[in-house]
Amino acid sequence: MCRCWWLAEARSRGQATLGYRDGAAQDPLPADAIYRIYSMTKPITSAVAMMLVEEGRLQIFDPVAKYLPEFGQMKVGTEKPSGGEGKPTLELSAPARPMTIQDLLRHTSGLTYAEFGKGMVHDLYKEAAVGSYGQNNAQFAATIAKMPLRFSPGTRWEYGRSTDVLGRVIEVIEGKPLGEVLAARVFKPLGMTDTEFHLPESKLKRAVSPKMAGYYDMGQKYAFEGGGEGLTSTMEDYLKFCVMLLGNGTANGKRLLGSQTVSWMTADHLGTIPGFFPGQGFGLGFAVRTRSGEAGIPGSVGEYGWAGYAGTLFWIDPSKDLIAIYMANIAGEVRGTPRNQFRSMLKAALID
Repeated sequence: MCRCWWLAEARSRGQATLGYRDGAAQDPLPADAIYRIYSMTKPITSAVAMMLVEEGRLQIFDPVAKYLPEFGQMKVGTEKPSGGEGKPTLELSAPARPMTIQDLLRHTSGLTYAEFGKGMVHDLYKEAAVGSYGQNNAQFAATIAKMPLRFSPGTRWEYGRSTDVLGRVIEVIEGKPLGEVLAARVFKPLGMTDTEFHLPESKLKRAVSPKMAGYYDMGQKYAFEGGGEGLTSTMEDYLKFCVMLLGNGTANGKRLLGSQTVSWMTADHLGTIPGFFPGQGFGLGFAVRTRSGEAGIPGSVGEYGWAGYAGTLFWIDPSKDLIAIYMANIAGEVRGTPRNQFRSMLKAALID
């Protein structure tokens, strides 16, 4: 149940569709299938945040607490061994500096995901049900602000709920639900007619395994509009977003972002901050290739992109005028294998 597409030099160079829309029903996978894109939501939310920066309504070095005051009280939680057979304790201390919007964009905030690690802070996230789909974005922000930080902001990279918090910041600035903001600023201008947080019943027949175990039910309307994980989309829609990025913020004569802003977003913002993968850095919403060596996959310096929890992937290589997108919703730990194979096979086939 996957579809892949690669576009170079402003024209389609190849695409393939494999599998079923619903494995249990053995329905063929349609070309306009709708997928859970999970963390491929993050670049879209980040792009909207940068539109607000361009308008002077947000700055990347602003403290998050300027927009969400509860974040000004957060403490760093450090596990301390008991010295005996007893359980470790969690020592709370003030962070070295406030969490900023840049920290949210590049994942250096100190926020984490409950499911992507082990420790006392992760356990507290689980107990508080951080990211529950039953909470709206304001409730989510209030809940996560009560959690300890994993580390002082700006000291290391760790994947977490930073972009979900960024989504709430956008709501506060705009005075509207995140879904409405994304629709007005990105989906409508680019003609992304099948990208949304709440899939209408009329589109369920195109949804890929809408009730797949381990993933959210695409037929449900949830209160949470996660800026880091909640969108559903199609191959064609996400391609439109990527074409805008490759076009330095412009697509079909419509400018969504300035070219300097896109360059700023797709540059490495980590520098010497540790925690991310070798040969790569992280920009304002994307992983960015910084060296041709060291990384576990081939690639060009300057290419950028991201992936989604259910198996999706995209990357953009400006040096080759290339966009590559892989869409799949696959259950279990094997979900990352096919997309990695797609990446390796496509890169091996490229001829400069």
